[in-house]
Amino acid sequence: MDNAGPGASAVDISSWAEGAHQNAAHLAAMVGVSLDRFETDPLAALPGLQNYVSRLPLEDFEQSDWITLHTDLVSFLGDVLVRHRGGHWSVVDDASSPAGCRFVIEATDLDGNVRQVEPYDVVMEEFEHLPIEIGRLIANAEAHLHVTIDPNKTD
Repeated sequence: MDNAGPGASAVDISSWAEGAHQNAAHLAAMVGVSLDRFETDPLAALPGLQNYVSRLPLEDFEQSDWITLHTDLVSFLGDVLVRHRGGHWSVVDDASSPAGCRFVIEATDLDGNVRQVEPYDVVMEEFEHLPIEIGRLIANAEAHLHVTIDPNKTD
C-alpha cells in the first residue's frame, strides 16, 4: 500500500478491513439480516440496526459499552461506504495518534477526486448529537466524501 505508515502494511490494512467486515456482518445477523443479504446490500441492516440502537439504555452505559458500540458502528459504516459507495479502507500516518496512524475510508467523489473520511470521527460526532440516527451517520460520511448530490446546492 503506497500510503501505509511505518507500522501499517498492506497486509495490516487487508486484515483490518476483513475484521471490520466480519464485525459488521455479525452485527447485521444480530438484527436479523442474513449474511447473503448483507453481502448484497449492507443497507438492508439499517432498519434493524436503528431499532437496536434506539432501544439501548445509553444513560446506563459504561465506558466499555460505549467502546463496543463505537466499534460496531464504525464497522457498519465502513462496510456501507465500501460496499455501497465504492470506498476502501486505507491507512494514513498520524503522529498524534497513539498507533501512529489512522484507518480511513477512501472513495472517489462525484468530480473524480479521491477523498477520505475517518469513520471513527463520524461515529464520535454522532454520539455528540443523541439520539443516534444511523441514516444521519451514513449521510454525514457520504457528505464528507462528496459521493452524493447535495439537493440544496444550486449550480
